[in-house]
Amino acid sequence: MKYTEKISNKLNELLEKNYDAEKGYLNSAENVDSTTLKIFFKRRASERSQFAKDLRTEILSYGQIPEDNGSFKGTMHRNWMSLKSLFSSNDEEAILEEAIRGEKASFNEYEEILKEDSFAPSTRNMLEQQKQKIQAAINTLMVEEELS
Repeated sequence: MKYTEKISNKLNELLEKNYDAEKGYLNSAENVDSTTLKIFFKRRASERSQFAKDLRTEILSYGQIPEDNGSFKGTMHRNWMSLKSLFSSNDEEAILEEAIRGEKASFNEYEEILKEDSFAPSTRNMLEQQKQKIQAAINTLMVEEELS
């Protein structure tokens, strides 16, 4: 199975978006009072850091150059950065809503990239596992939002 520049670019886009999500979760953890939410956001940041490491390793294994940090483009970045406007009010419900919106955008990105049929089975498996973890985070965030 040939690893094309197109695949490399798609994986790098996901890599950048995971960097952005990690930063968004760290910002969220700093701007909520709830200990439960702080822990949840820090765990998601750590999870996204691991996603990024896995993507970097995959990109490197095919002899391509991975991105080094997040982007200033794309829907995911805008979703996460809009959290900044919520932090001044420290409104946990609004932060939860924005985190859900960001995760749904991320989930959709994974859905889109998985339509590509030229991934090696190991790459597809990694992306499917990451997508499932994102869905689990969405489910948890929605429960938290209902309880708050």
